[in-house]
Amino acid sequence: MENKKRLLSVDALRGFDMLLISGGGVALERLRGTTGLAWVDEIGRQLTHPKWNGFTFYDFIFPLFLFTAGIALSYSIQSGLKRGMSKADLYKKAFRRFIILFILGVLDKNIPLNVFDPGQIRFGTVLGRIGFATLITTFLYLNFNSRQRFYWVAGILIAYCAALFLIPVPGYGAGDLSFEGNLVGWFDRTFMPGRLLQKTYDENALLTQLPALCLTVLGAFGGDVLRKEITEYKKLLYLVISGLTCLSLGLLWSTFFPINKHLWTSSFILLTGGMAFLFLALFYWTIDILGYRKWAFFFKVIGMNSLVIYLGMRFIDFDYSSRLLFGGWYMHVAEKYQPALNALGSLILVWLLLYFLYRKKIFIRV
Repeated sequence: MENKKRLLSVDALRGFDMLLISGGGVALERLRGTTGLAWVDEIGRQLTHPKWNGFTFYDFIFPLFLFTAGIALSYSIQSGLKRGMSKADLYKKAFRRFIILFILGVLDKNIPLNVFDPGQIRFGTVLGRIGFATLITTFLYLNFNSRQRFYWVAGILIAYCAALFLIPVPGYGAGDLSFEGNLVGWFDRTFMPGRLLQKTYDENALLTQLPALCLTVLGAFGGDVLRKEITEYKKLLYLVISGLTCLSLGLLWSTFFPINKHLWTSSFILLTGGMAFLFLALFYWTIDILGYRKWAFFFKVIGMNSLVIYLGMRFIDFDYSSRLLFGGWYMHVAEKYQPALNALGSLILVWLLLYFLYRKKIFIRV
Protein backbone atom coordinates (compact mmCIF):
# COMPACT_ATOMS: atom_id res chain seq x y z
CA MET A 1 0.00 0.00 0.00
CA GLU A 2 2.82 2.37 0.87
CA ASN A 3 4.42 1.80 -2.51
CA LYS A 4 1.17 2.56 -4.32
CA LYS A 5 0.70 5.74 -2.32
CA ARG A 6 4.26 6.78 -3.02
CA LEU A 7 3.88 6.13 -6.71
CA LEU A 8 0.84 8.39 -6.93
CA SER A 9 2.44 11.33 -5.13
CA VAL A 10 5.77 11.03 -6.94
CA ASP A 11 4.18 10.45 -10.35
CA ALA A 12 1.91 13.42 -9.74
CA LEU A 13 4.91 15.58 -8.85
CA ARG A 14 6.75 14.40 -11.94
CA GLY A 15 3.62 15.02 -13.99
CA PHE A 16 3.36 18.56 -12.63
CA ASP A 17 6.94 19.11 -13.73
CA MET A 18 6.39 17.58 -17.16
CA LEU A 19 3.22 19.63 -17.60
CA LEU A 20 5.38 22.75 -17.68
CA ILE A 21 7.95 21.10 -19.93
CA SER A 22 5.23 19.97 -22.36
CA GLY A 23 3.70 23.40 -22.77
CA GLY A 24 1.49 23.76 -19.72
CA GLY A 25 2.86 27.22 -19.06
CA VAL A 26 2.99 28.44 -22.67
CA ALA A 27 -0.60 29.69 -22.64
CA LEU A 28 0.09 31.86 -19.61
CA GLU A 29 3.42 33.02 -21.00
CA ARG A 30 1.71 34.08 -24.25
CA LEU A 31 -0.80 36.14 -22.28
CA ARG A 32 2.01 38.32 -21.01
CA GLY A 33 1.39 41.92 -22.02
CA THR A 34 -2.08 41.26 -23.47
CA THR A 35 -4.44 41.56 -20.51
CA GLY A 36 -3.24 44.67 -18.71
CA LEU A 37 -3.19 42.66 -15.47
CA ALA A 38 0.08 42.89 -13.54
CA TRP A 39 -0.31 39.44 -11.94
CA VAL A 40 -0.79 37.78 -15.34
CA ASP A 41 2.34 39.53 -16.65
CA GLU A 42 4.29 38.40 -13.57
CA ILE A 43 3.22 34.78 -14.08
CA GLY A 44 4.33 35.06 -17.69
CA ARG A 45 7.69 36.44 -16.58
CA GLN A 46 8.12 33.55 -14.15
CA LEU A 47 7.73 31.17 -17.10
CA THR A 48 10.79 32.51 -18.93
CA HIS A 49 14.47 32.13 -18.07
CA PRO A 50 16.55 35.12 -16.90
CA LYS A 51 19.36 36.07 -19.26
CA TRP A 52 22.12 35.40 -16.71
CA ASN A 53 22.05 35.83 -12.93
CA GLY A 54 18.72 35.65 -11.11
CA PHE A 55 15.93 33.15 -10.76
CA THR A 56 12.42 32.52 -12.07
CA PHE A 57 10.11 29.59 -11.46
CA TYR A 58 10.90 28.27 -14.94
CA ASP A 59 14.48 27.67 -13.78
CA PHE A 60 13.09 25.14 -11.30
CA ILE A 61 11.66 22.74 -13.89
CA PHE A 62 14.80 20.81 -14.89
CA PRO A 63 16.23 20.64 -11.35
CA LEU A 64 12.90 19.24 -10.14
CA PHE A 65 13.06 16.51 -12.77
CA LEU A 66 16.60 15.57 -11.69
CA PHE A 67 15.30 15.45 -8.10
CA THR A 68 12.34 13.20 -8.97
CA ALA A 69 14.72 10.93 -10.89
CA GLY A 70 16.58 10.47 -7.61
CA ILE A 71 13.36 9.60 -5.76
CA ALA A 72 12.53 6.94 -8.32
CA LEU A 73 16.12 5.67 -8.24
CA SER A 74 15.92 5.07 -4.49
CA TYR A 75 12.90 2.81 -4.98
CA SER A 76 14.36 1.11 -8.04
CA ILE A 77 17.67 0.24 -6.37
CA GLN A 78 16.02 -1.05 -3.21
CA SER A 79 13.61 -3.11 -5.29
CA GLY A 80 16.52 -4.57 -7.26
CA LEU A 81 18.42 -5.46 -4.10
CA LYS A 82 15.37 -7.22 -2.68
CA ARG A 83 15.09 -9.25 -5.89
CA GLY A 84 18.67 -10.40 -5.43
CA MET A 85 20.39 -8.15 -7.97
CA SER A 86 24.07 -7.64 -7.29
CA LYS A 87 25.85 -4.28 -7.29
CA ALA A 88 27.37 -5.21 -10.63
CA ASP A 89 23.89 -5.83 -12.07
CA LEU A 90 22.68 -2.45 -10.82
CA TYR A 91 25.78 -0.71 -12.21
CA LYS A 92 25.15 -2.32 -15.60
CA LYS A 93 21.51 -1.25 -15.51
CA ALA A 94 22.47 2.35 -14.68
CA PHE A 95 25.17 2.42 -17.36
CA ARG A 96 22.77 1.03 -19.97
CA ARG A 97 20.23 3.71 -19.01
CA PHE A 98 22.93 6.37 -19.37
CA ILE A 99 23.91 5.18 -22.86
CA ILE A 100 20.29 5.05 -24.05
CA LEU A 101 19.47 8.49 -22.65
CA PHE A 102 22.68 9.94 -24.06
CA ILE A 103 21.85 8.65 -27.56
CA LEU A 104 18.24 9.81 -27.34
CA GLY A 105 19.42 13.19 -26.09
CA VAL A 106 21.80 13.64 -29.03
CA LEU A 107 19.04 12.69 -31.46
CA ASP A 108 16.61 15.05 -29.73
CA LYS A 109 18.90 18.07 -29.90
CA ASN A 110 20.30 17.46 -33.40
CA ILE A 111 17.40 16.31 -35.59
CA PRO A 112 18.07 16.06 -38.49
CA LEU A 113 21.36 14.52 -37.34
CA ASN A 114 24.25 15.15 -39.74
CA VAL A 115 26.55 12.26 -38.83
CA PHE A 116 29.13 13.45 -41.38
CA ASP A 117 29.69 16.76 -39.58
CA PRO A 118 30.38 15.84 -35.93
CA GLY A 119 31.63 19.35 -35.23
CA GLN A 120 28.04 20.60 -35.51
CA ILE A 121 26.54 17.92 -33.24
CA ARG A 122 25.50 19.08 -29.78
CA PHE A 123 26.47 16.45 -27.19
CA GLY A 124 25.38 18.32 -24.06
CA THR A 125 21.70 17.42 -23.58
CA VAL A 126 18.97 17.25 -20.97
CA LEU A 127 18.52 13.49 -21.33
CA GLY A 128 22.24 12.87 -21.23
CA ARG A 129 22.47 14.87 -18.01
CA ILE A 130 19.70 12.78 -16.44
CA GLY A 131 21.47 9.58 -17.47
CA PHE A 132 24.81 10.72 -16.07
CA ALA A 133 23.24 11.95 -12.82
CA THR A 134 21.45 8.65 -12.22
CA LEU A 135 24.60 6.69 -13.08
CA ILE A 136 26.77 8.52 -10.53
CA THR A 137 23.98 8.56 -7.95
CA THR A 138 23.64 4.79 -8.31
CA PHE A 139 27.31 4.38 -7.46
CA LEU A 140 27.08 6.72 -4.46
CA TYR A 141 23.84 5.12 -3.26
CA LEU A 142 25.28 1.62 -3.29
CA ASN A 143 28.50 2.54 -1.51
CA PHE A 144 27.66 5.30 0.97
CA ASN A 145 24.95 5.85 3.56
CA SER A 146 22.67 8.90 3.62
CA ARG A 147 24.97 11.02 5.79
CA GLN A 148 28.00 10.18 3.68
CA ARG A 149 26.09 11.10 0.51
CA PHE A 150 25.31 14.49 2.04
CA TYR A 151 29.06 14.92 2.57
CA TRP A 152 29.56 14.13 -1.12
CA VAL A 153 27.00 16.78 -2.08
CA ALA A 154 28.65 19.35 0.19
CA GLY A 155 32.10 18.45 -1.12
CA ILE A 156 31.07 18.71 -4.77
CA LEU A 157 29.31 22.05 -4.32
CA ILE A 158 32.17 23.56 -2.32
CA ALA A 159 34.79 22.27 -4.76
CA TYR A 160 32.76 23.60 -7.72
CA CYS A 161 32.48 27.01 -6.08
CA ALA A 162 36.20 27.05 -5.30
CA ALA A 163 37.08 26.09 -8.87
CA LEU A 164 35.06 28.93 -10.39
CA PHE A 165 36.57 31.47 -8.01
CA LEU A 166 40.18 30.25 -7.81
CA ILE A 167 41.13 28.74 -11.18
CA PRO A 168 42.23 31.50 -13.59
CA VAL A 169 40.71 31.62 -17.06
CA PRO A 170 43.13 32.72 -19.82
CA GLY A 171 42.43 36.34 -20.66
CA TYR A 172 40.02 36.86 -17.76
CA GLY A 173 41.70 35.64 -14.58
CA ALA A 174 40.12 33.86 -11.61
CA GLY A 175 36.66 34.48 -10.19
CA ASP A 176 35.13 35.94 -13.35
CA LEU A 177 31.48 34.81 -13.42
CA SER A 178 30.51 36.83 -16.49
CA PHE A 179 29.01 35.31 -19.64
CA GLU A 180 32.31 35.61 -21.47
CA GLY A 181 34.91 34.94 -18.77
CA ASN A 182 33.61 32.11 -16.59
CA LEU A 183 35.55 28.86 -16.10
CA VAL A 184 32.64 26.70 -17.29
CA GLY A 185 32.70 28.33 -20.71
CA TRP A 186 36.48 28.05 -21.06
CA PHE A 187 36.38 24.39 -20.03
CA ASP A 188 33.61 23.64 -22.55
CA ARG A 189 35.38 25.46 -25.37
CA THR A 190 38.62 23.64 -24.58
CA PHE A 191 37.43 20.09 -23.94
CA MET A 192 33.85 19.65 -25.17
CA PRO A 193 33.53 18.23 -28.69
CA GLY A 194 30.83 19.34 -31.08
CA ARG A 195 28.55 22.36 -30.97
CA LEU A 196 27.98 24.43 -27.85
CA LEU A 197 24.43 25.72 -27.30
CA GLN A 198 25.43 29.24 -26.24
CA LYS A 199 28.42 29.32 -28.63
CA THR A 200 30.95 30.21 -25.90
CA TYR A 201 29.69 27.54 -23.49
CA ASP A 202 26.92 24.96 -23.05
CA GLU A 203 24.94 24.81 -19.81
CA ASN A 204 24.52 21.02 -20.22
CA ALA A 205 28.12 20.23 -21.14
CA LEU A 206 30.98 19.17 -18.84
CA LEU A 207 31.69 21.01 -15.59
CA THR A 208 28.06 21.68 -14.76
CA GLN A 209 27.40 17.92 -14.68
CA LEU A 210 28.94 17.83 -11.20
CA PRO A 211 26.68 20.25 -9.33
CA ALA A 212 23.63 19.09 -11.30
CA LEU A 213 23.97 15.46 -10.20
CA CYS A 214 23.73 16.64 -6.58
CA LEU A 215 20.02 17.21 -7.16
CA THR A 216 19.56 13.53 -7.99
CA VAL A 217 21.52 12.55 -4.88
CA LEU A 218 19.21 14.78 -2.81
CA GLY A 219 16.20 13.23 -4.55
CA ALA A 220 17.40 9.76 -3.56
CA PHE A 221 17.43 10.95 0.05
CA GLY A 222 13.81 12.09 -0.43
CA GLY A 223 12.97 8.61 -1.69
CA ASP A 224 14.65 7.07 1.36
CA VAL A 225 12.53 9.27 3.64
CA LEU A 226 9.33 8.07 1.94
CA ARG A 227 10.41 4.44 2.40
CA LYS A 228 11.22 4.77 6.10
CA GLU A 229 9.18 2.75 8.61
CA ILE A 230 8.09 5.86 10.50
CA THR A 231 4.86 7.82 10.77
CA GLU A 232 3.68 9.84 7.81
CA TYR A 233 3.97 13.12 9.69
CA LYS A 234 7.54 12.34 10.71
CA LYS A 235 8.35 11.77 7.04
CA LEU A 236 6.72 15.08 6.26
CA LEU A 237 8.79 16.76 8.96
CA TYR A 238 12.05 15.34 7.55
CA LEU A 239 11.15 16.58 4.07
CA VAL A 240 10.22 20.06 5.26
CA ILE A 241 13.35 20.41 7.42
CA SER A 242 15.52 19.24 4.53
CA GLY A 243 13.82 21.69 2.20
CA LEU A 244 14.13 24.68 4.51
CA THR A 245 17.76 23.86 5.30
CA CYS A 246 18.76 23.64 1.63
CA LEU A 247 16.75 26.74 0.79
CA SER A 248 18.36 28.78 3.57
CA LEU A 249 21.88 27.63 2.69
CA GLY A 250 21.27 28.40 -0.97
CA LEU A 251 20.08 31.94 -0.27
CA LEU A 252 22.98 32.52 2.11
CA TRP A 253 25.49 31.22 -0.43
CA SER A 254 23.94 33.41 -3.14
CA THR A 255 25.22 36.53 -1.35
CA PHE A 256 28.64 35.90 -2.94
CA PHE A 257 28.01 33.02 -5.42
CA PRO A 258 25.03 34.25 -7.47
CA ILE A 259 22.04 32.06 -8.29
CA ASN A 260 22.58 31.21 -11.94
CA LYS A 261 21.00 28.32 -13.85
CA HIS A 262 23.36 28.75 -16.81
CA LEU A 263 26.34 27.99 -14.55
CA TRP A 264 24.41 25.65 -12.22
CA THR A 265 25.99 27.49 -9.31
CA SER A 266 26.09 25.85 -5.89
CA SER A 267 23.56 28.38 -4.56
CA PHE A 268 21.24 27.50 -7.45
CA ILE A 269 21.50 23.78 -6.64
CA LEU A 270 20.65 24.28 -2.98
CA LEU A 271 17.83 26.71 -3.74
CA THR A 272 16.15 24.37 -6.22
CA GLY A 273 16.94 21.31 -4.11
CA GLY A 274 15.22 22.97 -1.16
CA MET A 275 12.24 23.87 -3.32
CA ALA A 276 12.05 20.28 -4.57
CA PHE A 277 11.96 18.90 -1.01
CA LEU A 278 9.15 21.33 -0.17
CA PHE A 279 7.16 20.47 -3.28
CA LEU A 280 7.57 16.77 -2.50
CA ALA A 281 6.38 17.46 1.04
CA LEU A 282 3.35 19.35 -0.29
CA PHE A 283 2.36 16.59 -2.72
CA TYR A 284 2.98 13.87 -0.12
CA TRP A 285 0.96 15.72 2.52
CA THR A 286 -1.95 16.47 0.19
CA ILE A 287 -2.17 13.11 -1.57
CA ASP A 288 -0.86 10.54 0.87
CA ILE A 289 -1.64 12.02 4.27
CA LEU A 290 -4.81 14.03 3.71
CA GLY A 291 -6.04 11.62 1.04
CA TYR A 292 -6.95 14.15 -1.65
CA ARG A 293 -6.06 11.88 -4.53
CA LYS A 294 -8.52 12.53 -7.36
CA TRP A 295 -6.98 15.84 -8.42
CA ALA A 296 -3.62 14.10 -8.86
CA PHE A 297 -4.89 11.90 -11.70
CA PHE A 298 -4.43 14.70 -14.25
CA PHE A 299 -0.74 14.95 -13.34
CA LYS A 300 -0.28 11.20 -12.91
CA VAL A 301 -1.25 10.59 -16.54
CA ILE A 302 1.57 12.93 -17.60
CA GLY A 303 4.11 11.63 -15.08
CA MET A 304 3.69 7.99 -16.08
CA ASN A 305 5.08 8.66 -19.57
CA SER A 306 7.48 11.55 -19.08
CA LEU A 307 10.00 10.30 -21.67
CA VAL A 308 7.29 9.90 -24.31
CA ILE A 309 6.03 13.44 -23.95
CA TYR A 310 9.52 14.94 -23.74
CA LEU A 311 10.50 13.40 -27.07
CA GLY A 312 6.99 13.73 -28.46
CA MET A 313 7.20 17.52 -28.20
CA ARG A 314 10.19 17.35 -30.54
CA PHE A 315 8.66 15.10 -33.20
CA ILE A 316 4.95 16.05 -33.09
CA ASP A 317 3.80 19.57 -33.93
CA PHE A 318 0.99 19.92 -31.41
CA ASP A 319 0.71 23.65 -32.13
CA TYR A 320 -0.11 22.93 -35.78
CA SER A 321 -2.64 20.25 -34.83
CA SER A 322 -4.23 22.64 -32.36
CA ARG A 323 -4.68 25.29 -35.05
CA LEU A 324 -6.34 22.74 -37.33
CA LEU A 325 -8.69 21.41 -34.66
CA PHE A 326 -9.46 24.47 -32.58
CA GLY A 327 -8.73 27.43 -34.85
CA GLY A 328 -12.34 27.61 -35.98
CA TRP A 329 -13.37 28.19 -32.37
CA TYR A 330 -10.84 30.68 -31.08
CA MET A 331 -10.71 32.71 -34.32
CA HIS A 332 -13.73 34.63 -33.03
CA VAL A 333 -11.94 36.09 -30.00
CA ALA A 334 -9.50 39.02 -30.05
CA GLU A 335 -6.39 38.20 -32.07
CA LYS A 336 -4.04 38.98 -29.19
CA TYR A 337 -5.51 36.09 -27.19
CA GLN A 338 -5.35 33.51 -29.98
CA PRO A 339 -1.73 32.34 -29.42
CA ALA A 340 -2.56 31.57 -25.78
CA LEU A 341 -5.73 29.69 -26.74
CA ASN A 342 -3.82 27.72 -29.35
CA ALA A 343 -1.26 26.75 -26.70
CA LEU A 344 -4.12 25.61 -24.47
CA GLY A 345 -5.41 23.46 -27.31
CA SER A 346 -1.93 21.95 -27.72
CA LEU A 347 -1.90 21.05 -24.04
CA ILE A 348 -5.27 19.32 -24.38
CA LEU A 349 -3.94 17.24 -27.27
CA VAL A 350 -0.80 16.32 -25.33
CA TRP A 351 -2.83 15.16 -22.35
CA LEU A 352 -5.27 13.16 -24.51
CA LEU A 353 -2.35 11.34 -26.16
CA LEU A 354 -0.88 10.48 -22.76
CA TYR A 355 -4.31 9.45 -21.47
CA PHE A 356 -4.69 7.08 -24.44
CA LEU A 357 -1.33 5.49 -23.59
CA TYR A 358 -2.35 5.32 -19.91
CA ARG A 359 -5.61 3.55 -20.70
CA LYS A 360 -3.76 1.10 -22.95
CA LYS A 361 -1.19 0.56 -20.15
CA ILE A 362 1.65 1.62 -22.46
CA PHE A 363 4.47 3.06 -20.36
CA ILE A 364 7.85 3.74 -21.94
CA ARG A 365 10.72 3.68 -19.44
CA VAL A 366 14.47 3.32 -19.68
